[in-house]
Amino acid sequence: MSTWAGPPAPAPRPIGLRGGLRALRRGLVLGTVTYGGMLALLAVRLVEAPIHGKARPWTPRITRVICRTAFPVMGIRYRVTGQPMQHFGAVVANHGSWLDIFALNACQQIYFVSKSEVARWPGIGWLARATGTVFIKRDPREAKAQQQVFEDRIRAGHHLLFFPEGTSTDARRVLPFKTTLFAAFYSHGLDKVMQIQPVTVVYRAPEGEDPRFYGWWGDMSFGPHLLKVLAAPRQGSVEIVFHDPQDVAAFASRKALAAACEAQVRAGLPFVD
Repeated sequence: MSTWAGPPAPAPRPIGLRGGLRALRRGLVLGTVTYGGMLALLAVRLVEAPIHGKARPWTPRITRVICRTAFPVMGIRYRVTGQPMQHFGAVVANHGSWLDIFALNACQQIYFVSKSEVARWPGIGWLARATGTVFIKRDPREAKAQQQVFEDRIRAGHHLLFFPEGTSTDARRVLPFKTTLFAAFYSHGLDKVMQIQPVTVVYRAPEGEDPRFYGWWGDMSFGPHLLKVLAAPRQGSVEIVFHDPQDVAAFASRKALAAACEAQVRAGLPFVD
């Protein structure tokens, strides 16, 4: 998977003792909420799976509570504009930070589509598997099998969410959408019954900080970025903007559909560079 390099981020400010203590306090609470909640989710899934199979009527509610709680724990203001669709289909969004996972899960019932390597990441991979993430390989030989997985999950009523940019950015721009994954929505008549909802994730940095404060891109390491966010004395905000769902049948090709979704997502970002 390609990585967007972009302009280099400014050197982080020293965290200091007070910042370190703040990060420790927030980190302990966040870790307890996240991993404690996931243990509860797995326990519920042991009952849910035999009864409902692929359907997950209970556990996504636990995921939403965990992710919604994360923002007051970190001190980040959270806002939602618009409504998540109820129709049969999928969701696409811009990708600016690891915080997207919390932000997008906090307000809707979704299942992420992620590169297969994430399944092996310490801690994060376990969380991803527990919440029903679909893992894919960037290998043309796997395309048909993965398309079938998408179709099965969508027909089971799952709203799959993927990032068509293919990489994360500094959260200040929208990269051109890659069209490959959109092809899955034109198989076996799926396009006649489903919709795609574009969503924009908008981050606003803490006062006095670099506008790209929450962006996570290039060769940035997860640990130092997490520490920086947790240590911040003042926090900014994140807003999720739901756009009107698009009928897949209204577009003659995956390229036309991807272009329309990209335009909506881009229009929702007030400071596109």
